[in-house]
Amino acid sequence: MDNPLYLCPICQQPLNLADKVFRCDNNHSFDKAKEGYVNLLPVQFKHSKDPGDNKQMVNARRQFLESDFYLPLRNRLVELYHSFGAKPTVLDAGCGEGYYTNGHKTDNNQVYGVDIAKNAIKIAAKKYKNCAFSVGSIAQLPFSDGFFDWLYSIYAPIKAEEFSRLLNNDGYLVTVTPGKDHLWELKQQIYQTPKQHNIEKYDIDGFEMIEQEHLNYTMQFNNEQSLSLLAMTPFAFKTSESLLDYLQKCEIFSCQADFLIRVYKKADA
Repeated sequence: MDNPLYLCPICQQPLNLADKVFRCDNNHSFDKAKEGYVNLLPVQFKHSKDPGDNKQMVNARRQFLESDFYLPLRNRLVELYHSFGAKPTVLDAGCGEGYYTNGHKTDNNQVYGVDIAKNAIKIAAKKYKNCAFSVGSIAQLPFSDGFFDWLYSIYAPIKAEEFSRLLNNDGYLVTVTPGKDHLWELKQQIYQTPKQHNIEKYDIDGFEMIEQEHLNYTMQFNNEQSLSLLAMTPFAFKTSESLLDYLQKCEIFSCQADFLIRVYKKADA
């Protein structure tokens, strides 16, 4: 997208792109990076020097996703999007490296991806030129009220008030959360008494759930892929030498993918 439509994160005025610089009428400016993204997370809004997933987690996730172990999930999300009419404006809130974002791109829509992790956005923008990527906080997204028709969040924080602001009255919110047995076999190797994910109905203020479905399938990894899976998850912080040794020696490791997909509409629409 040559000229994506953003708001200034400082004064909420429209940003105009000229000579690779996004600038508002109050003269706040944000450079378009050589990879094609724009950083709309001013330093005063950061809670740490390098927020979001670190470079190691981002690279591990990219390697894992590019092996298409989550392709059934991406395909189902895209099928859902088209079944609701392939809406013209789409936001991937917490897009990471853009794997799902790019899957939603057609010749007739505008697709945006936002993530707080600059490392991930840099990869996404470099690889998927037809989508518009920006560094930003999900708590304060740089778009005007009612701008989007379709907004989805995969394993990312749900900001009900902000999502409601961004969606028009005919828009939809889609969430993906872990099913009860997601990565169960990996958890069994980490915890003495692993617990299943909580899958109770998830209410979102201001939204009404209209559809829910369960996607479960078995993945098989070689040892390198198993280590990438571990490195991209929060389980990486609980890694033991014995677990690393087990995965390195395990020629085939079978593990479940288990997802809950929910579709919501604004309650007052």
